[in-house]
Amino acid sequence: MHQYWFWLGPFPVRAYSTVFAAAFLLGLGTALYFARADGRRDLVPHIWNVAPWLLIGGLIGARFWQVFFFEWPYYAQHPAEIPKIWHGGLSIQGGVTGAFLVGCWYVWKHRVDFWAFADVAAPALLLGQSIGRDANLLNGDAFGDPTHGNFGLLYPPGTLARATYGDQPLWPAEVWEGQADVLLFALLLVLKQRRWPKGFLFSYYLTAYNLVRFGLEILRGDSPRYLFHWDAAQWTAAPLVLIGLGLAVYVFWRDQQPSHPGTPANRESAEDPSGSN
Repeated sequence: MHQYWFWLGPFPVRAYSTVFAAAFLLGLGTALYFARADGRRDLVPHIWNVAPWLLIGGLIGARFWQVFFFEWPYYAQHPAEIPKIWHGGLSIQGGVTGAFLVGCWYVWKHRVDFWAFADVAAPALLLGQSIGRDANLLNGDAFGDPTHGNFGLLYPPGTLARATYGDQPLWPAEVWEGQADVLLFALLLVLKQRRWPKGFLFSYYLTAYNLVRFGLEILRGDSPRYLFHWDAAQWTAAPLVLIGLGLAVYVFWRDQQPSHPGTPANRESAEDPSGSN
């Protein structure tokens, strides 16, 4: 784990910040690639246009979630730390929520096909989140509980994990989540080999990612616990799993509805030979 790559005079170049930036840029590149590969080149300029706003909305949402849902007792005592995102402390779930709200505003304003846009974003989210967990590992945050054995991650001095648990091996919760995101990304690529109703790939992302997140949060040791001994991430993940399942049912139901010649849905199918993604 390396919190700093190097120093430029008195200014550190932080691993967390640089890996986070790489996650966003590679996620953006993934969305652009799939928009073109899926025959939705009409989405490409919109992806470029909305990307800076998604970044801003994602950062605000990620910090809001982390401060007020995950670590409010700490930040209540150290309010000057709230804007210092370069020290770490960004919630993936909050970031997705913030970016989602910005994306909804953008597609409504510009009358973009919401479901096609969401399906293109799904693989980008999984890849970006996987890389983002590398940032957590390098920074020594988003860590697990002690394993109470002779296996686990030993964090170096200067990290939050070491300050919290000292010289104890911890469950590699963030590492396993990053690896699980890669597997979910690969499965999504397999799913893309056939036609699905619009919105299904996004519902897959919501359901599969949040199921994995809910399970791995059992091993986390950096968040307060609430009712049912669930932490904030589990209380966020559980309803999102239900929303994802409900969305999958809805998109399949909608896809089975009869259409009539000359309707907008049929005109779209004629213009887009690849169909829904």
